[in-house]
Amino acid sequence: MKIGVLSDTHLREPTPDFKKMAEVHFRDVEMIVHAGDFVDWSVVQYLSGLKELVAVCGNMDPSEIRKFFPQKRTVELGGFRIGLIHGGGAPFGMESRIKEEFDEEVDAILYGHTHTPANHRVKNLFFFNPGSPTRSFLNQPTLGILHLNEKIEGEIITL
Repeated sequence: MKIGVLSDTHLREPTPDFKKMAEVHFRDVEMIVHAGDFVDWSVVQYLSGLKELVAVCGNMDPSEIRKFFPQKRTVELGGFRIGLIHGGGAPFGMESRIKEEFDEEVDAILYGHTHTPANHRVKNLFFFNPGSPTRSFLNQPTLGILHLNEKIEGEIITL
């Protein structure tokens, strides 16, 4: 199973560059997962028009997005239990904090907020942050692809 992963799009509307990026990189994914900070409902509408959209809200999302998407959720994809959360606070210690948000056992946690890509395993838990495709403070813009086969593998794509 191949999944497109975004976070921190921070767009007031889908720009031509954003649309091209999504159409090129998510052409053959089964669904899109967004870890929050869409910033505008038009981005939700655009992405959900491309593929099935699974998402959480982020700290910069307006009330209409916060009412529609939870702050965190657990989904079963490709036989794996995946926690999805935006995250918050300082980037240092983020993974320790978000791990505590999931009471049930998860195989992976997808998150955002830091705008910094992460693609690694800590013991038996896989952490994946796609970064931001539009606003990156220290890094180039990025997005993610998650491959769910016998194991979970992530791919960070620099735009």
